Amino acid sequence: MTNCTYYLMFCISLFANFIGLYISSCKTCIWYKTPNVKVFCLLHLIMRFFWKYKLDHLVFWCVTISFYASVTAHLISTAGLFQYCLNIVVRNGLLMLICYSNVYYCFPQYFKRGKYALYALSVVSCLLFYTIFQNIYDTWLYGYVLGDLQKQSLFYNTFYNFSIALFYLSFTLALALSKNWYKQQQLLQKIQVEQLETELQYLKAQINPHFLFNSINTIYFQIDKKNMEARESLQKFSELLRYQLYECNEQEIAIEKEIEYLKSYIDLQRLRRKKNYNIQFETGADVQHFSIAPLLLIAFVENAFKHVSNYADKDNTIQVQLHQQNGYMLFHVINTKSNNYVAHDGDGIGLKNVQRRLKLLYENRYDLQIENEPDFYAVHLKLQTS
Repeated sequence: MTNCTYYLMFCISLFANFIGLYISSCKTCIWYKTPNVKVFCLLHLIMRFFWKYKLDHLVFWCVTISFYASVTAHLISTAGLFQYCLNIVVRNGLLMLICYSNVYYCFPQYFKRGKYALYALSVVSCLLFYTIFQNIYDTWLYGYVLGDLQKQSLFYNTFYNFSIALFYLSFTLALALSKNWYKQQQLLQKIQVEQLETELQYLKAQINPHFLFNSINTIYFQIDKKNMEARESLQKFSELLRYQLYECNEQEIAIEKEIEYLKSYIDLQRLRRKKNYNIQFETGADVQHFSIAPLLLIAFVENAFKHVSNYADKDNTIQVQLHQQNGYMLFHVINTKSNNYVAHDGDGIGLKNVQRRLKLLYENRYDLQIENEPDFYAVHLKLQTS
């Protein structure tokens, strides 16, 4: 291959990177901005079919291997059929190794999490790995099998192998960015549809807040003053309702307000459960000065109270702990449960919803571990706050 070919491959690799970065940064789908909607929708469906069944991988490698096999066909007569096939397997096997390492490990572990320096280092490592091992194989093939290694300089061969590796890594990165953008667009469209449905349901079921709170105040004063427990329960309920109606309209809310909401909910539950219940709520003094999505933590606490054990001869325990450490919020909820507990239809819907919210709002910035043992249930949430 000539030097012009090397430079052409290098330019193509850069172009592939720019295309992938551009596609990943698009905020709207370009297919529906053109007059030829039917044509682009058809292309859209074809792309979905190929990506679903990994046919794009098959087509890509078939074209790649076929092209390389035709270019190196002269090795059949000079080195023999075995060396010819071995050469195809080694080169394309090494390329597959670095490409899939890039797409399925380096890209999701580093690039998608914003660790660009580590991603760049991993790409350089892949380039060096391929270049070194391919050079070793080329030295054996052309030095000992064919005996014409002296016709090629080390720099020439190294630059060729480096360019090949750079091209494939850039091309596969562009494909990964394109797929990532496509999935984000699909998810965004789904969220928008569900949000519209939720807003419609909310409008249908909307109650005048002023009427609601006036009614609560009326009931509060109608309760006998001697029945302070009932008054306190109603007051806690009013605080919970006020928070949900007036404080949770923003995308994020101060953690201090969320803690107050959790305290009110737990205090209300304490009024219901007194005998044989050990309910603990612990928050560190360092849990402050950051915001989270509203009502994100309450689902775990509600689940603990819903499924806590009901032993008559020993304590039924619920522990809620909230701390902050090294830029992460650590949230733990543990509750005892009965060995003979039987799940019912609808159980776990709240947890599924909050897991989905975490994935949508904090993708790659949280870690959720759930322990479901015979005698206890535990949730451990680690959420990045900075």
